[in-house]
Amino acid sequence: MSDSTPHLGLPLLAASQAQKHVTHNEALGLLDALVQLACLDKDLTAPPPSPAEGDRYLVVASNPGGAWAGFAGQVARYADGVWSGVVPKAGWLAYLVDEADLYVFDGAAWTSVRRTLSVI
Repeated sequence: MSDSTPHLGLPLLAASQAQKHVTHNEALGLLDALVQLACLDKDLTAPPPSPAEGDRYLVVASNPGGAWAGFAGQVARYADGVWSGVVPKAGWLAYLVDEADLYVFDGAAWTSVRRTLSVI
């Protein structure tokens, strides 16, 4: 049996696991960050200087810096004073607040739904 769910990578509890609340809280944090995903921006190459708890960004830069190093193509979230990255799966949708646009991840890159529809 896997130790995480197949789609969102949520941690699963083990039968004899100690401190199950830690794993449960981690899963709730991921759900809070990824369900109804709305990101503030996608054009930054490094984290903003003063993030707020719960801020999320699409990291589309090929070589992001600072605390986002290694997060290329991921969803970056700020929680408990730390940035973490989540690798998206094909079909994920994210609303970009600064652009008022919906983006879809095709398995390789984030693409504007509006831009795609306007080409058709």
